Amino acid sequence: MKLAERLAQVSPSLTLAIDARAKAMKAQGIDLCNFTVGEPDFDTPEHIREAAKKALDQGKTKYGNTSGEQKLREAISKKLKAENGLDYPPESIVVTNGGKHSLYSTIMALVGPGDDVLIPAPFWLSYPEMVRLAGANPVFIPTSVETRYKMTPKMLRNAITQRSRVVILNSPSNPTGMVYSPKEIKALAEVIVEKDLIVISDEIYEKLVYDGEQVSIGSLSPDIFKRTIVSNGFAKAFAMTGWRIGYVAGPSDLIKAVANIQSHSTSNVCTFAQYGALAALEGNQTCLQEMHKTFFERRELMYSLIQDIPQLSCAKPDGAFYLFVDIRKTGLKSLEFCNRLLEECQVAAAPGVVFGDDNHIRFSYATDFDTIRKGVARLAKFVSSL
Repeated sequence: MKLAERLAQVSPSLTLAIDARAKAMKAQGIDLCNFTVGEPDFDTPEHIREAAKKALDQGKTKYGNTSGEQKLREAISKKLKAENGLDYPPESIVVTNGGKHSLYSTIMALVGPGDDVLIPAPFWLSYPEMVRLAGANPVFIPTSVETRYKMTPKMLRNAITQRSRVVILNSPSNPTGMVYSPKEIKALAEVIVEKDLIVISDEIYEKLVYDGEQVSIGSLSPDIFKRTIVSNGFAKAFAMTGWRIGYVAGPSDLIKAVANIQSHSTSNVCTFAQYGALAALEGNQTCLQEMHKTFFERRELMYSLIQDIPQLSCAKPDGAFYLFVDIRKTGLKSLEFCNRLLEECQVAAAPGVVFGDDNHIRFSYATDFDTIRKGVARLAKFVSSL
């Protein structure tokens, strides 16, 4: 069967493939330490689960509004105003099937053939694939440890051409965990306004900041606000990865386009799950503090353990739950490193090549303390044997 030509430009997710291998090995009874996928290992908080159960009992099982349940969009609007300084009415918000879906629909609505989308590297691996599926061209802006893997205004300015339409900003970052400071965000906003670009601000990790301060770029001025599209969701902060509830907020014409795409692709988002998301926003937030504290402690532990391995180095992440580890001193590239680490030591990590940097690997510390200690000990043994 002949498939669409655009699929030839899109690569399968290597992180999910390695995670699948790791889970298959674990199912065979192999003692494995898995640091691949960015998924909190906590249960979804009880009050959120109970709200979804109640919605089921109340018959919230029918087709819903394409843009999302009105109560949930109102709650998201209040949240964005109170926490992020963003004044989006409910009509400027679409609830989507996860944060990934919000990004995909936004990119499909914004760009097409002849358009360039600027993406700082390292990047979340799905950004360029979404751009290619839309028929547009991803343009990578390489960063380094010297800039803490963050794009500078000069880097951004030098990458802009007449074809440039959109820049993607992810803070805290996947895969590096870095957070742009308010000063850095302001400087980037000035370039974006000057060059009349659109910025997609992926803020899915906003609740997981340990050092510094997360700032929504759209909150800085009316000029940048009207050029900003915010993508967010409930997966990372509330341990709701399987619920598939995200959202996008932005200018009304963009939001109408996203709703139109959604109406023909998924119709709407799971109705009763949205009532769980509503409880997440309106309910007790103690669960966030508890998870945040645990992630902070795991970061401290994993970072200190990896720092003790002479052949490895990494910048301390400000947020999210990832360490982006430099492996250049081992002489291996990321895919070979990860394959050998998995086969020889039963430790699964994500190769940096999928994030645009073949000299690094990504470890997720969204796992328990014992796994971190055991997995890093195996990592140290593996590196010393090279």
